[in-house]
Amino acid sequence: MSGHSKWHNIQAKKTSQDAKRGQLFTKLTKELIVAARHGGGNPDTNIRLRTAVERARKMGMPMDNIKKAIMRGTGELPGVSIEEYTYEAYGPGGTAFIIEISTDNKNRTVAELRRIFTNIGGSLAESGAVSWNFESKGQIELEDVGELTYDDLFMIVADAGGEDLREEGDTFTVITDPKSLEQVREKLEANGLKIKDAEIILVPKNVVKVTGDDALKVVRLSEELENHEDVQDYYTNYDIDEDELKVIADKIGI
Repeated sequence: MSGHSKWHNIQAKKTSQDAKRGQLFTKLTKELIVAARHGGGNPDTNIRLRTAVERARKMGMPMDNIKKAIMRGTGELPGVSIEEYTYEAYGPGGTAFIIEISTDNKNRTVAELRRIFTNIGGSLAESGAVSWNFESKGQIELEDVGELTYDDLFMIVADAGGEDLREEGDTFTVITDPKSLEQVREKLEANGLKIKDAEIILVPKNVVKVTGDDALKVVRLSEELENHEDVQDYYTNYDIDEDELKVIADKIGI
């Protein structure tokens, strides 16, 4: 599991969800708009929209807000034009980042990303500079699995067509071929497992171990990206020991 994933787990344990709810709703609204614009407003036929709706509902977004965002995406309601872009970047210590943004002002957002990376010892890169080190995968995060052991879950995942099962603390994550994500998800649910989240992600083929000052810098960089309202998601190849991540979390007040 990359440092990015481990950092999210630490955040989840130490940060109140309410503290970032408004910011999260902004990002969810953008995802709903873009998903509806590209695939239509019916979650039954638009997998991306269905995933966005499920995530929004789990995070407590009112259904009225969800419906309005979808209608803005389909053009049934007026609103600013939200566009998607992907950028690549170099981070401290030889790390790599891929950043997915949704914005109504590309020039403003790119300038802000460039400032964030420059201030922390990185830089934006040309297209293809780091993406070669990432591959697309399906990721399914499971809810509380009760008394099931890792071996029990692994057999269920294997029978469902999953490629791997990863355990980090009390979090279990299924990795799949991206084309099989929905099929695996349905089979897991048929086996009585509850799905917390399911999405297509980018996974690094090779990770870069960082420690000390570089570790602190990449975590601060991750926080900057996490808190930027136009950054929908980001992927990175850094790896930091979990004990060091916890020390950093205490140091920066997470």
